[in-house]
Amino acid sequence: MKRRKLCLNVIAGILLVGHGGDFLKADERPNIVIMMVDDMGFSDVGCYGSEISTPNLDRLAENGLRFTQFYNTGRCCPTRAALLTGLYSHEAGIGHMNQDKGEKRPGYRGHLLERCVTIGEVLRPAGYLTAVTGKWHVGASDQNWWPLQRGFDRFYGVPQGGGFYFSPTQGRDLVAGNDVQYSFGDQLPEGFYTTDAFAEQGVEFVKEAVKQEKPFFWYLAFNAPHWPLQAEQKDIEKYKGKYLEGWEATRKTRHQKQIELGLIDETWDLTPQDPEGLKWSQLDVASQEKQDLGMACYAAVMERMDHAVGTVVASLEEQGVLDNTLILFLSDNGGCAEGGDLVKNSGTLEAAWGSADSFIRYGKAWSNVSNTPFRKHKHWNHEGGIASPLIAHWPKGIPQNREGTYCRQPAHVIDLMATCVDLGQADYPESHAGSEIVSLAGKSLEPLLSGNEQPIHDVIFWEHEGNRAVRKGDWKLVANGPKGKWELYNLNKDRTEMHDLASEKPAKVKELINDWEAWAKESYVLPWIWKPGYMKAKAEHVSH
Repeated sequence: MKRRKLCLNVIAGILLVGHGGDFLKADERPNIVIMMVDDMGFSDVGCYGSEISTPNLDRLAENGLRFTQFYNTGRCCPTRAALLTGLYSHEAGIGHMNQDKGEKRPGYRGHLLERCVTIGEVLRPAGYLTAVTGKWHVGASDQNWWPLQRGFDRFYGVPQGGGFYFSPTQGRDLVAGNDVQYSFGDQLPEGFYTTDAFAEQGVEFVKEAVKQEKPFFWYLAFNAPHWPLQAEQKDIEKYKGKYLEGWEATRKTRHQKQIELGLIDETWDLTPQDPEGLKWSQLDVASQEKQDLGMACYAAVMERMDHAVGTVVASLEEQGVLDNTLILFLSDNGGCAEGGDLVKNSGTLEAAWGSADSFIRYGKAWSNVSNTPFRKHKHWNHEGGIASPLIAHWPKGIPQNREGTYCRQPAHVIDLMATCVDLGQADYPESHAGSEIVSLAGKSLEPLLSGNEQPIHDVIFWEHEGNRAVRKGDWKLVANGPKGKWELYNLNKDRTEMHDLASEKPAKVKELINDWEAWAKESYVLPWIWKPGYMKAKAEHVSH
């Protein structure tokens, strides 16, 4: 299952002879801004069904393109690795998180390896100014793994990950370039908030690129709306009481809005409430108010993130570069069920909810709302874990008749590198810094942005924590955990994965298992770090 290498040369005509190789001001290649949020579900943006106020993202969608079948990897570190490299995360070395499982498991080394290149390492030689602001989380313990050492000109953010809004939590540092500015226990400037800071620092980078008359690539990795859910009290107050009808009612309202928007097919069954049996009506009034407040904190974090998106777009417009800037907005995984069924605050009990001393997770019941109409959550390979909104905005590149419409072809986060290589007219190398480079797994989104609705993928694969899946055309094979049985769904008729067809179509199950295993062997998924009980489960399922 070898992949053909994608090598696109920078055309000579865009180089300015006699100016040290700088690119012409008339360079028509687009600037590229990738904005990724953390732990946000498929339905959490207004234009994907939410009641949360996200006017800036909604406006990008109205004047751009919404993808209905865009996928991530189901978890933060693997998705970031796949985005930055255009490879499946195991190929890049981050099949799980940041733990190094040793040389015998080359897919699980916990940082970006020498066998991959980043978007920065590909676009910078092509004349782009490159920057990262926000959450890195693809290797932090060695500074050689940080952004400036992996092809980026500028970095402002957190190498270790997110995990805070007002001030660094233990084990987190706020870094500018290679220099630590603030660590746990340090007093940050009054009014500091990560979401705003990551956007504002990137805006300064844009101004720098425009002044140098260079195209730019900016990866803006918000840590919002990842726990701990912290926001200004005035923002939380706007949402208090909004969720007192409960998660069942909120979920049904979102589902109906998704149908009215034309985002999903009304014939797909709405998945049952997860956790099943936990009814809003069973909670007493005090518990309901607590759950309402936790979800209000989540909504406030989301709205503040949308405001930061507005800051970015306004700056691009002010600098005169919005029309020829491709903006892509997505999430790294589905809504997060970590922490239990209900809202929990494990911070200082007397602290105001949402303040710097609180530590709030919104729980499985509200995560299920975030992932409407799909099953499961972050970690899993069912649609609730891996389905992401993708908003694409590019006035100069997306035809006007496509604005405000949907792209319904499947695509994956691995495609973002290939898109950057394509639009940036850059070289994707066969080797880099003395190491042979794995060939691209992703495909350019340019045909889909331009209006060609032909599929760009024959097959797409997933694996995380033994959860695994493969999609081929409309067919998806998926399993929970290393011992879970394979389930088969026709996503055209049943995107919510409510009708398992595995027992009815054993030949299709066997075909897709073979595809997955061939990929797993080639892509460093195997030998995996989980108990290999899936082989027995596979045999049992095929025998049925």
